[in-house]
Amino acid sequence: MIADLKGRVFFLIAAALVFTASVSFSENFESIPSFTRDDNVLILVPHPDDEAIAASGVIQEALKAGAKLKIVLYTNGDNNEPAFIIYEKRLTFKRAEFLHMGEVRRKETIDAMAYLGVDKNNIIFLGYPDFGTMAIMTGYWNSAKPFKSFFTRSLRVPYPECLSSGAPYAGQSILKDLKTVISDFKPTKIFVSHPADTSQDHRSLYLFLRVALWDLESSIGKPTVFPYLVHAYGWPAPRGYHPKETLEPPPGLTEVLWENLALTPEEITQKYNCILFYKSEIEYNPAYLITFARKNELFGDLPTIKLESDAQCVITARNSANIDDLIKGIAYTREGNDLIIRVNLKRAIDKDFGISVFLLGYSKEKEFALMPKIHITTDIFRMHIMDKRQAVLIKGATALNKGKTVILKIPLSGLGDPDRILTSARVAGLPFSHTAWRIIKIK
Repeated sequence: MIADLKGRVFFLIAAALVFTASVSFSENFESIPSFTRDDNVLILVPHPDDEAIAASGVIQEALKAGAKLKIVLYTNGDNNEPAFIIYEKRLTFKRAEFLHMGEVRRKETIDAMAYLGVDKNNIIFLGYPDFGTMAIMTGYWNSAKPFKSFFTRSLRVPYPECLSSGAPYAGQSILKDLKTVISDFKPTKIFVSHPADTSQDHRSLYLFLRVALWDLESSIGKPTVFPYLVHAYGWPAPRGYHPKETLEPPPGLTEVLWENLALTPEEITQKYNCILFYKSEIEYNPAYLITFARKNELFGDLPTIKLESDAQCVITARNSANIDDLIKGIAYTREGNDLIIRVNLKRAIDKDFGISVFLLGYSKEKEFALMPKIHITTDIFRMHIMDKRQAVLIKGATALNKGKTVILKIPLSGLGDPDRILTSARVAGLPFSHTAWRIIKIK
């Protein structure tokens, strides 16, 4: 009876949130705080061009205010094979050619940012693998056995200009670089890719940032974090340059607490001109990048899920920028030393699809590299648990399929007795079906 009531409450809340999102406009959102000379503004970017399309307005406003500014690029964007074919007008699978593309995109960023007034000494490249960073976050925490990039075939940062050239493609390397930048720069405001973005590199950068900030909390304080969205199904619309249009959030992200940065006509023009420097990407998809040169820029995060007492339950909407809607919502409950996850579905699990849940534990008492990185997959036949890339057995973990609901019970001890958990769910076997990554606070 209680479970059925929770389910009904969930769907009423979700429906109300969707309706609210459909009638809201970004002009009515709170404005992000103004920049001052005392600000240290850090912009974290998954791929070259994201800094321009997501934060050109931020860059212009910060520089006008006299704030200190640094831009950090996570990858060189070297695994975009379709863009390579169109830009270079040839087909290749040679390692050197993909590294060449990474260098092309690096130079485009330097030129575009110079146009906005950013000194190249304030641009830092990390050089981690395009299309590979989420795999590193969830599975590669052994520097002796790093991730291998599919196109470049690199196991280590291959670019000499990068912060840690030669560093292995492992979670420790990424975390170390981010913590080095943050410790040295001590940002007051951080702009980073969104945990609901459809790109895995965008989502993983947000996760690595959160871990870095938790690790550094006692030494740098709590800078304000502003996530920006770049990839969402069918968004933004219409495509093309529409400087009088407002950038509205996609309807699927109903719990995001959005904030707005209004741009002047001059700033919109500057943003448009800046985007045109990224020729390698514009030739591949001419209308897409310039779509972001609009009247505003949007930023917003999802609230932390707090399960700080026994039997506390938090029901969330699906919160996804993807096309699939088989997952309708999720309820999280803490029962003693167990985490209960109830996934509500549009239709019952069958032989064709199951549910996959990631649970990455974080504890202030333990090194994050040593904490479990749990991936649970369940269907009508079985439950399978992986820790990083190894099959494991967690005593007491169970999965119960009840028609359109899947209920997982996971002992917190199996997650390393965490203070926080990073979690996301998806329909197993469908690459574009994941929910947003959420933070669960336990203690």
